Amino acid sequence: MSVRTFLSKPLPRILAILALFAAVAGTAVTTQVVTATKAHADGCYTWSRTLSQGASGEDVRQLQIRVAGYPGYGAHLAADGAFGPATKAAVTRFQQAYGLGADGIAGSATFSKLYSLQDDDCTPIHFTYAELDDGCGGSGWDGGPLSEAATKANALQTMWQLEAMRHALGDQPLSVTSGFRSIPCNNSVGGASNSQHLYGRSADLVGVHSLCTLAKQARNHGFGGIFGPGYPGHNDHTHVDIRTSNSWSAPTCGI
Repeated sequence: MSVRTFLSKPLPRILAILALFAAVAGTAVTTQVVTATKAHADGCYTWSRTLSQGASGEDVRQLQIRVAGYPGYGAHLAADGAFGPATKAAVTRFQQAYGLGADGIAGSATFSKLYSLQDDDCTPIHFTYAELDDGCGGSGWDGGPLSEAATKANALQTMWQLEAMRHALGDQPLSVTSGFRSIPCNNSVGGASNSQHLYGRSADLVGVHSLCTLAKQARNHGFGGIFGPGYPGHNDHTHVDIRTSNSWSAPTCGI
């Protein structure tokens, strides 16, 4: 409608049109605000309090699983439900990695970032249970030395540590070529009798980065087992696992 046409209307009608425009605009603004401020509907786990050093409980343990990839070079973070200095340091590194205020206290900003990084089954957004249960055709989490629940829990923490490593490498893809293996599966591929793959703690990796880059970076993300180029049988992938003592060997990479 042109300005001239608009002004030719009787005053009551002009006022009615203006009121209609205002109502429509108000509805649009209201809708936008609601969308922008709506709380994250998390289907996995939701924290209900701020966590800092000295806290304890299941909510701390859930936090520790998600920041287990930030323990510092050669270190490991226990998911024991006790928020101590190591957990504070890991939370601080996580916050720094994502540009948050880095005070080592897990509050709304930290939890919002974690919500954005996890799917409804608690896996990080760039990894899935299906990837870690490749075994011999993805047969499930049974058939290993541990219960299915314990094996799957190990796989979950492995994925969160991989998520941290992936982010540190510029958020470029990491591909898991072998994850959990049942005992029959492990035997069929010639795996070691004490392989960490049996426990759901391992991932064999390839990606856009060199295998040596993967091996070197893994040292910063809580992986106790790292085997890569130059170690027998590992020239086509880099193996990482979440054992809590360090055993690293990738001679071609200087490790």
